[in-house]
Amino acid sequence: MTDPATSAWHVSKSNPVRDLPLHDLAGFTHRWVDADGVRLHAVEGGRPTGLAVVLLAGFPQTWWAWRRVMPSLADRFRVVAIDLPGQGHSERPERSYDTHTVAAHVHAAVKALGVPTYWLVAHDIGAWVAFSLALKFESQLRGVALLDAGIPGITLPDAIPTDPDRAWKTWHFAFHLVPDLPETLLAGRERDYVGWFLKTKALSPNTFDDAELDHYAAAVAVDGGLRASLAYYRDAAESARKNHEALKRQHLTVPILGISSSHGSIPDMAASISPWADDATGVVVPDAGHFIPDEQPEAVAAAIADFIVDGD
Repeated sequence: MTDPATSAWHVSKSNPVRDLPLHDLAGFTHRWVDADGVRLHAVEGGRPTGLAVVLLAGFPQTWWAWRRVMPSLADRFRVVAIDLPGQGHSERPERSYDTHTVAAHVHAAVKALGVPTYWLVAHDIGAWVAFSLALKFESQLRGVALLDAGIPGITLPDAIPTDPDRAWKTWHFAFHLVPDLPETLLAGRERDYVGWFLKTKALSPNTFDDAELDHYAAAVAVDGGLRASLAYYRDAAESARKNHEALKRQHLTVPILGISSSHGSIPDMAASISPWADDATGVVVPDAGHFIPDEQPEAVAAAIADFIVDGD
């Protein structure tokens, strides 16, 4: 249950990204949390006394990626979707975006919301952060579900394939690393760029409507969002290094669920994670590409609920 004293100090309605319109979701409340010096945006709802589920989205999305999953979980769980630093309505700090640094901010946000232990569910770059968070704060996690993500040093290939049939899935990792050039080419063209990812990597190009494309493009374009988005990739080598350093000392013992899809980037998340985790299981969601929560929200919600019930 939320601690009123903790919340009074750390939770506010002060939005640091005022030029990006807010989307409301019935039954959920917007909050901004002081997370060790970075204000993070959280959207909270569901059962206040239920088991807590924390959701993290990836590039080029925001918490809104979970909007079709959250209501299905809210009947049974306390649901908190958090925008990562630099994402959505969270602050865009001028500091490191390696996933261990970001993980510490996310965990601080969850603690500020009065959540002592929680289930963590994360997609894409959110899964990068979730893996590192599990290495740092495993004792406060009940379980971690990771959706279709090439995690630096873990499930991300060391080399970008040159085969055109595969290269389109990962070419941007190298492009985002180039200093200055992505900013030069993408400034003012964020909608075209974001739209390519959302249309091409989903199984159906009609998964996202124009309003969704507009929202995600605006989130990347506003208040340093592009810089922050690129920073996750530019700090990926440091993320991988810190992951490897942590894994020299420990394996993950918290239950891990790998959620893959029929047409995603990582065919078997569980198998990719299992060398570093003692308890890794997996499911494959049919009829979906990379953006599984948008494409098959009912299947994702069911997989999460089953994972929690089986593990609790």
